[in-house]
Amino acid sequence: MAVPAVALCCLLPLLPLPAPVPGAHWLGAPVDWPKVGLLAFLHTCWESLAQGLSTPCLRLARLLLRRPPLRPRRPVRPGVNAFFPVLFAGVLMLPPAAAGLVAVPAALLGAAESEGPRRQAWNGAQLALSAFTASAVFHLLAGPQLLLGSRFPAALLPAFAALGAFCLVNGVLVGGMRVLAEGRRPAELLRDASAAAWVPVLLHAAGGLMLAVLWQGPYGAFAALLALLPLSVSAWVFAQGHRERDAHQATVRALVQAVEIKDAYTRGHSERVGRAAVLIADQLGMEAERLRTLRYAGILHDVGKLGVATELLRRNGPLTEAERRAVEVHPVHGYELVRGIAFLGEAHAGILHHHERMDGRGYPAGLAGEQIPEFARIISVADAFDSMTSTRSYRRGRPVTEAVAELERCSGSQFDPVMVRALVDALAVHDWQPVLPPPDCIKAVPDIPLGVPEPAPRAAPRGVPAQGGGVPTTGPS
Repeated sequence: MAVPAVALCCLLPLLPLPAPVPGAHWLGAPVDWPKVGLLAFLHTCWESLAQGLSTPCLRLARLLLRRPPLRPRRPVRPGVNAFFPVLFAGVLMLPPAAAGLVAVPAALLGAAESEGPRRQAWNGAQLALSAFTASAVFHLLAGPQLLLGSRFPAALLPAFAALGAFCLVNGVLVGGMRVLAEGRRPAELLRDASAAAWVPVLLHAAGGLMLAVLWQGPYGAFAALLALLPLSVSAWVFAQGHRERDAHQATVRALVQAVEIKDAYTRGHSERVGRAAVLIADQLGMEAERLRTLRYAGILHDVGKLGVATELLRRNGPLTEAERRAVEVHPVHGYELVRGIAFLGEAHAGILHHHERMDGRGYPAGLAGEQIPEFARIISVADAFDSMTSTRSYRRGRPVTEAVAELERCSGSQFDPVMVRALVDALAVHDWQPVLPPPDCIKAVPDIPLGVPEPAPRAAPRGVPAQGGGVPTTGPS
């Protein structure tokens, strides 16, 4: 409530002032209302386009043509402004209060299909405050005079200062709200922002500067609108990429839910393995794109259990050799289920080989050492760690310290020592709290200490691909 109240105060200079403000006459400068309206309209349209929503133009056209309204859609980045060039052009061309006003219609109308009024008021207020502050900094450094006179590169200094003020105010407001509402730590938010925000913001700011220069040139708003065309394509591609990632996540969630319906004890196990795998990979410095694929591999590592009898998964006693072989074929089943899903990439090999051992006595292919794909070596450690710390149908969960000791005991023989050390280092920073099943389930589970016997050497089944690159085929045993 405080932020919208302050934002309203920043818009007061739009009202006729009885006298100019001493030392800051630009606060009460005459407002070019057609320019404000056009910029606000363009910002609303392009923000809707970048969020994958229907634009006001499309909604108005369907209304005039008496077509039914489009189905409401969720923004690709809820609560985040995804398209800044038009807003930043307003910062450079308008007085501070008018620049703040440009941001308001997009927040109130662009995402009205999916957000409540309180969220809309917050979004509009924090963007208005950011734009007001950035425009004030630009005017204090004589930016409008330098920009109108095309005095480059001198005009770049106030433009960069305005960009810095915009990012600072916006970051403090959004970060403060997330700290209060989500309990996030400031250091964590700062790391996330610094890792992902600067390059897009700089590109959008460059686009806004180009719009402002062209708008105030001899061809006016028409040239600026032409310059928006390539930015429109990039915004549309950006939104489609997010939609595709959302579809990928929905596919993964559906597969995981199908597995977890079969066994109440493993509910949440897949997500936790994906999270532990990402913790390990973070310590190794893996790039963001591979991290996303690794998380998918961790989440889907047990999808092959859909092909295993439910009674075997829920058995709380020992399995016969035949039953054990039926369970151990689940990596091959999982690979067969997902090998046609192209976006999983390296995850295919991780799913197929996550039960291999460094000494070559694992399954299904009996790979050893560096022959085992990196994803599989990571998932093997993450899977074992969560299995040991979670209550299963055959054993109660053990404390984290015991699980770490067991990983270190088997390091080099069963697990990759590099991955074990990475997990230990990550656990020193991140808290690990597995979700326990209901108390009545825990009481029925035996309390068995860790330290299972070493498995006997086994031959790799015929037809299993060594790196997850081929298609497993059946053959005579």
